[in-house]
Amino acid sequence: MEFHGLIAAGGVASRLGALPCSKEILPLANHFTNNRIMVVCENLISYYRIAGIQNIHFIIRKGKWDIPQLLGDGSENQVNITYHMMNLPYGTPFTLDQAYPFIKDKYIAMGFPDIIMEPADAFLTLREKLVRANPDVVLGIFPVEFYQKWDMVEFENDKIKEIVIKGNRADLKYGWSNAVWKPSFTEFMHQYLRGLLKKNKRGRRTLSDGTERELYVGDILIEAMNEGLTVDYVIFDPGVTNDIGTHEEMAAYLKKSMAK
Repeated sequence: MEFHGLIAAGGVASRLGALPCSKEILPLANHFTNNRIMVVCENLISYYRIAGIQNIHFIIRKGKWDIPQLLGDGSENQVNITYHMMNLPYGTPFTLDQAYPFIKDKYIAMGFPDIIMEPADAFLTLREKLVRANPDVVLGIFPVEFYQKWDMVEFENDKIKEIVIKGNRADLKYGWSNAVWKPSFTEFMHQYLRGLLKKNKRGRRTLSDGTERELYVGDILIEAMNEGLTVDYVIFDPGVTNDIGTHEEMAAYLKKSMAK
């Protein structure tokens, strides 16, 4: 059973404002690797490596050449990196789908390059759960402080009842941060995106009030569950997940890091 890791790096980091480099290679204070300062996405690369995942697909957009310039073929981090060029700038699902021809028959691990988490072996646990329980998807779920910026998870009788995307649900404690899945979910996402583009050329999701917004991976998970795909989970509590792609969580992470 061969797992490949996906890294979507097609965004413009609008939440952080002007940056001197791609947000995926922002340096991390007090972190060093390979005789230099560690960059953010190397955390995700290390998580994949701990889980025995060596083949990694980076999907980038034009202009983010500083990523391959720094990371190269991945050998410095003991992995194999393949780069794909993003075509449709419509959000993370479309970015991930760019790798479809190369990974459609693979088992997949997916994390976000601007998220730092503990435990570092979470993907290994998710991988073991996928093999053991045989669902289509296994989500890594963590306690989350900034719930309005996350996909929060509501449970019912130990099953996922609902995924609440960036909603105002202060009663929910846990959000999903990473995932592993079988080829069945890769195929579902690919076909769903093709169908969506026929309805909306910009790949936007239409809400109940008629407004549109960007599509998120959480939307695909919701649609997959509605269509009968099985989505399991592992809760990491205690566990920590920090999205340093936002000012609030970056400040909180740096404060903790500098205090160590």
